[in-house]
Amino acid sequence: MPTHRGLRHLALRVTDLARSRAFYERFLAMKVVWEPDPDNVYFSSGSDNLALHQIAPAELAQYQPLRGQLLDHVGVIMDSPAHVDDLFRDVQQDGARYGATVAKPPKQHRDGSYSFYFTDPDGNVIQALYEPTISRMEFLPPA
Repeated sequence: MPTHRGLRHLALRVTDLARSRAFYERFLAMKVVWEPDPDNVYFSSGSDNLALHQIAPAELAQYQPLRGQLLDHVGVIMDSPAHVDDLFRDVQQDGARYGATVAKPPKQHRDGSYSFYFTDPDGNVIQALYEPTISRMEFLPPA
């Protein structure tokens, strides 16, 4: 039995903190819990924690243009297939304004899960996933 409570913290280095902040607030409804300085912001969904760290201006050239990433994707668990579809339509409609793009359309998987993939402003891939065995777990709203 694991002694941890899950992979519930993610820290990302970003090329434009304001743009990434707007994206995560808009599409994943993340709430700011701490902003220690202009280059760092910490969010919570109530059950998860996300940190965004601005890449220093002197280092930005190393990150543009991106040629790929080692991280395949990050998943966000959705309450139902209908919520997956709602977010898909939302990203389709308003994503470009926030630097988001649809990477793969919604798909029903053999294991009963349902998902689609989209990217954040820096190209990190996010899977919006309804997964029957964990989507039924109770999540607490942000405090």
